[in-house]
Amino acid sequence: MNDEETPERMRADKFLWIARFFRSRAQAQSVLEAGRVRCRGRILDKGDAVKQGDVLTFTQGDKLRTVEILGFAPKRGNAAHGQALYRDLYEAV
Repeated sequence: MNDEETPERMRADKFLWIARFFRSRAQAQSVLEAGRVRCRGRILDKGDAVKQGDVLTFTQGDKLRTVEILGFAPKRGNAAHGQALYRDLYEAV
């Protein structure tokens, strides 16, 4: 994949889905609509964009997740591809 195919910013719901935090984009949108995703000190909406270096804090099931965005992919891949897009900073039950 060359740099022209990799976006600099991405909608938060799309990133959460491509990085495989949620099984569907609709689930990612629901979490955002419920106000359960924070970035840069504010609650994100499903249409908000995120960029490389942003730190997202959100709930995934009964877990609190804090991840740093390392990059983006133009489409959803397997679990290994999804995990390469972020770095876990903190995970607690």
